[in-house]
Amino acid sequence: MTDLESVLTTASSEALAAFATADLVAPSSAYPCLGNVLPAVGGSLGVDLPGAAQSQELLGLPAASRVCVVLVDGLGYANLSERAGHAPFLRRQLGASTPLTSTFPSTTATAMGTFGVGVPPGRTGMLGYTVRDPATGLLGNLVSWTGLPPAREWQREPTVFERLTDAGVSVTSIGPARFAGSGLTEAALRGPVYVRAESLADRVDATVAVLRSPGVAYLYWGDVDKAGHRNGWGSLQWGDALAELDAELGRLARSLPRDALLLVTADHGMVDVDLSQRWDLATHPALGAGVELAAGEPRALHLHLAAGTDPQDVAGRWRDVLGSAAVVATRDEASDQGWFGEVADHVAPVIGDVVVAMTGRATVVDSATQTPASLELIGVHGSLTRHEMLVPCVVVA
Repeated sequence: MTDLESVLTTASSEALAAFATADLVAPSSAYPCLGNVLPAVGGSLGVDLPGAAQSQELLGLPAASRVCVVLVDGLGYANLSERAGHAPFLRRQLGASTPLTSTFPSTTATAMGTFGVGVPPGRTGMLGYTVRDPATGLLGNLVSWTGLPPAREWQREPTVFERLTDAGVSVTSIGPARFAGSGLTEAALRGPVYVRAESLADRVDATVAVLRSPGVAYLYWGDVDKAGHRNGWGSLQWGDALAELDAELGRLARSLPRDALLLVTADHGMVDVDLSQRWDLATHPALGAGVELAAGEPRALHLHLAAGTDPQDVAGRWRDVLGSAAVVATRDEASDQGWFGEVADHVAPVIGDVVVAMTGRATVVDSATQTPASLELIGVHGSLTRHEMLVPCVVVA
């Protein structure tokens, strides 16, 4: 039995067949998880955090007194590997590296929750671009943090940065001014001193200045993801964004103190949509029947059903319509199969009664709730394909 099949022992035959034929990657696969990164950093610094020693060993991080962690939004391992000609610095490091898995959904809010807290989405409650708030029954957005309770009420776990600062480690986060104190930052990354810097060059300069002293610097960059959403990851614009990133990462590596450790990773990868494989929940009677609210995103949907609706009936209907374009599971099936990791009691109602993971380049949109701009995105993510789920873990010591 393969690692993937062992995760899916309770899956329906349809789900097993879809995983096998679509070459999907489960969050609890043979690869380390994105949630191992910051605990591993703690282990590298000699701080006794939950899972630190194991994570440090998994990622192969040496001991260090100062560590720079760079998270590049949207830089999938497969995307980077296939377009590495634009990234000579990263290309030189990539061959000796092992990818990490993102989360399900493989989307920024969910992945950042697991990255920052070191636990799976089933404990953070960060379960998609949008989620249904069980208290109100309404749709909330985890990126803009609208329609949701305060971040610390929604995401109750301590962050790794909080644990590091409590242990006396100097931790600094470098990013755009608009992210300082935002809901997503408070939920997933609270704890550090926040340094505002807009351009990538300014963020690199700020990071170098911070790491003149021992501690941790965390640098976020989002333009690769933006280029992919607007133009597709195979576009000239995505290549240009990657080249800019690579040049500045090379400069960062050369400018850091010699005893500093540099780790570059990402939250998720990306696929480009195939419009011939797009369904609209709002206009498709068979898909819409019994669905009260769809949360998540076009590659990973949480279907919350009307009272009295049988999840198995809805799941069966969605399988009939979507065929090999999706893996469809009930909440219990998806949870038992480990899609969300350990699920806390207060998080369980946030998971849809039915959960849908798209395969290939297919999407299910909801024109009743999505903005026109979001319907026009070319690059998308959220599901379990290798292009979405595998992210780099480049270590320069």
